Amino acid sequence: MNKPLRIAYSPCPNDTFVFDAWAHGRVPGAPALDVTFADIDVTNGMAERGEFDVLKVSYAVLPWVLDEYALLPCGGALGRGCGPLVLTKEAAEPAGLAGKTVAVPSERSTAYLLFRLWAATEVPGGVGEVVVLPFHEIMPAVRDGKVDAGLVIHEARFTYRDYGLTCLADMGEHWEDTTGLPIPLGAIIAKRSLGAPVLRQLAEAASTSVRMAWDDPTASRPYVLEHAQEMDPAVADQHIGLYVNEFTAGLGEAGYAAVRGLLTRAAAEGLVPPLGPDALAFV
Repeated sequence: MNKPLRIAYSPCPNDTFVFDAWAHGRVPGAPALDVTFADIDVTNGMAERGEFDVLKVSYAVLPWVLDEYALLPCGGALGRGCGPLVLTKEAAEPAGLAGKTVAVPSERSTAYLLFRLWAATEVPGGVGEVVVLPFHEIMPAVRDGKVDAGLVIHEARFTYRDYGLTCLADMGEHWEDTTGLPIPLGAIIAKRSLGAPVLRQLAEAASTSVRMAWDDPTASRPYVLEHAQEMDPAVADQHIGLYVNEFTAGLGEAGYAAVRGLLTRAAAEGLVPPLGPDALAFV
């Protein structure tokens, strides 16, 4: 392809680690990329508007975009022990969230979907107002009393105590306990209009880029730290270690089961539209 593909993903360490080799032209035969950095709430909206060729999005947004985009079987974020957390200033019981204000990173995020599935059983009467904030603003908002609780993702798992906050509940733990499946968080999607040969090429490029990053972790370090928003390098390493794993290289049966499980369960609760039988199938 002559024209670089327009791709958008977050500046978070897991994404820059995964895409470093590809973005810098080190993956043999891979299409060139024109990279835009954007938080997940922004990329979810981009997908709904069909604005980019390739996007990192929340699995929760797939039911709205799979007519136009195909799910790539690699490059995304699934795992165990890596789910979103609900944080508060003071220790409390889940039922104490009834009627309270909760900050979330996106209403179409997987984190929010997992939160809604959890709250349906754990917060009788439901929470009160839900406000959307960029994820790096959520912990300060909880600390400063602007919201009663915050749903956090990414490296906040490692840093929330620095803000004097406490973990009310772990959404991933609840998901794993009730399903036995890994936690589906972020997906890589590409426009179906690119055609099957290009989509297969993209999947191969993503998988190769991940493996190249594992083979030489030092190669991606400048790119990771350049975009890590003043994150401590040790925290960036923890972030990568948690979110880049065997499911990033290839979803496999367990990965696809987790995605189907999440979206089927959410559809049964009326939280997302139902998926068609072949919606997740790759070319």
